[in-house]
Amino acid sequence: MAHPEDAVLLLRLAGPLQSWGDRSSFNRRDTRPEPTKSGVIGLLAAASGRAREDPVDDLAELQLGVRVDQPGTLLRDYHTVSDYRGRALPQAGVSSKGVQKLTSPPKHTHVTTRFYLQDAVFLAAAAGPQALLETLDDAVRHPAFPLALGRRSCVPTQPICLGLREGTLHDVLAAEPWRATDTTRRAYDRRCSTSHRIDLSATLEDPDHGDDILNDVPQSFDPHRRTFIGRRIRHTWVTVPTGLPAPDPDTADRNRHDADDSGHDPFALLGW
Repeated sequence: MAHPEDAVLLLRLAGPLQSWGDRSSFNRRDTRPEPTKSGVIGLLAAASGRAREDPVDDLAELQLGVRVDQPGTLLRDYHTVSDYRGRALPQAGVSSKGVQKLTSPPKHTHVTTRFYLQDAVFLAAAAGPQALLETLDDAVRHPAFPLALGRRSCVPTQPICLGLREGTLHDVLAAEPWRATDTTRRAYDRRCSTSHRIDLSATLEDPDHGDDILNDVPQSFDPHRRTFIGRRIRHTWVTVPTGLPAPDPDTADRNRHDADDSGHDPFALLGW
């Protein structure tokens, strides 16, 4: 876990689409239900202007926590691939010279399966040395390369960087107000009589007491030697302020009384 004296960089990861894959097989691209460490490190590396071949050891050593402010919904994309020159697509087999063979009979279009999270909002907290996080804070605000939420086609909304905080990952994520969209917050306010607090799930990197393992820590983003190692995490809940006004007891009682006197009986037609 992060020590109280470490700084914590807060990132709001939100956008129409996100995709945080930690594996791919054949023509399927999955997404995890929350951001991966490789995805967050990739975003920080892009903001810092690092090439794919550059080392990311210092970024991989950061401790990551993720809070799910709005889980979003899963979207399956109908996606096809073809050769822009009109040639037949290659197959998995190769010739004796190591060259991929063409499909036979020729196949010019192939359907792939790709999944995204739509309308999701996450709060990512990266804990580590103050000097490094100050540099990353400035880099995210003035990125050298375009930033993306897992895949380059997934553009983030603003603001991304929420600045630096002090404390542990758990304490920082528990203190930060709810960052869901206005539509979600209004809907929650309408249906909950005690809308000033909300319970949110969180995943915290915990090398000492983590009871689960994720293999999403990149050792290199080099396309020719992409490798990942595992990290220990634990799942928990945090109760955070919604940022909504506290309910007025008089108004709540008046609304409840009006509802009781409305004369509408939903079971009348059933004879109950």
